[in-house]
Amino acid sequence: MKLEGKVVLITGAGSGLGREASQLFASEGAKIAVVDIDAERAKGTVELVEQQGGEAIAITADVSKEQQVIDAVAATVDRFGKLDVAWANAGIVSRGGVPSVAGGEQVEFQDLTDADWQAVLGVNLSGVVYTAKAAVPALRANGGGVILATSSAASFAAYHSIALYSATKAGVNGLVRGLSLDLGKYGIRVNAVAPTHGMSPNFLAPAGTPVVGKSYEEVAGPWDPGISPIPLKLNRPPSLGDNARAALFLISDDAAYITGLTLPATDGGTLSRVAMMFPEDELKPTLESN
Repeated sequence: MKLEGKVVLITGAGSGLGREASQLFASEGAKIAVVDIDAERAKGTVELVEQQGGEAIAITADVSKEQQVIDAVAATVDRFGKLDVAWANAGIVSRGGVPSVAGGEQVEFQDLTDADWQAVLGVNLSGVVYTAKAAVPALRANGGGVILATSSAASFAAYHSIALYSATKAGVNGLVRGLSLDLGKYGIRVNAVAPTHGMSPNFLAPAGTPVVGKSYEEVAGPWDPGISPIPLKLNRPPSLGDNARAALFLISDDAAYITGLTLPATDGGTLSRVAMMFPEDELKPTLESN
């Protein structure tokens, strides 16, 4: 097992990637602190972990409130005796970032309010800062450890209507680089995982929506790699598990000498694209070799 005896705190673990990773990490031997602003979702993740023979606790916290994050770390150490990994995974999309085809509103950049900016900044960047700050004393007491953050492909390339979100995720990348330099002397590694595909529809859904447990691509219907914009053609869609396994690598001893990295997980070559079409793009792939 890659995480035998480790204690892992994950924010935003009540749904999506956080819930998927909680189960994966527990199956690899970790004890999980499931932190989420939605108490019922956090409890749901704990139940899934326990059903599979793992150990977890549910902690309710708003990561945009520093004291609540400090309390979450304290509760984790109080329950499990230490902290090995802190994953600042919680994130929200900026207002107007939900596509109109998914029921979202159209909001022009100049019409966004300061409250809109403070909301996405508070969760996506301040929340990462607060999680890292709260974790450092516990990690140092443990002789080192890992801080992981969730960035996004939007930190590397532009998407429509989420400039505020993109700015916060680019900030995460810069924070990771800076902290890797500042915290390396304590044996603390700092990295980020940046999903491109394989993320949960719950991210764009209203609060309280039932947890889906599958990726956008998995719930979209029968998978046809021939019409997918992803350059890498495989006979299955990208999944939450693909992103969770990338995170598992970064927090495990397999990545013992990797720090300061933002890994474009589930990219499939998408970020390598240029804004033009080629004749090959119209061809149906052959999957016999997959």
